[in-house]
Amino acid sequence: MSKTITMRVDDDIYQMFKKAAHGARRTISNFLEYATISYLSQETYISDSEMKEITKDKDLMKSLKLGEKEIKEGSYKIVC
Repeated sequence: MSKTITMRVDDDIYQMFKKAAHGARRTISNFLEYATISYLSQETYISDSEMKEITKDKDLMKSLKLGEKEIKEGSYKIVC
């Protein structure tokens, strides 16, 4: 069942949404739904089972902990 979400945005943001939706030949609400799903599925979340697999990798965990230590100590270099 569909749900309605109300959100308040500045005029500049609304115009950005409107242009992006028009460029994608979508309604604003459809574009926002599509963009949100795309972002959430590609950028943000992993499942609990994926996280368990990641944390099982001892070499990876050791490397991550070393990296965290180096960041805290300030002994790192930013590479672009």
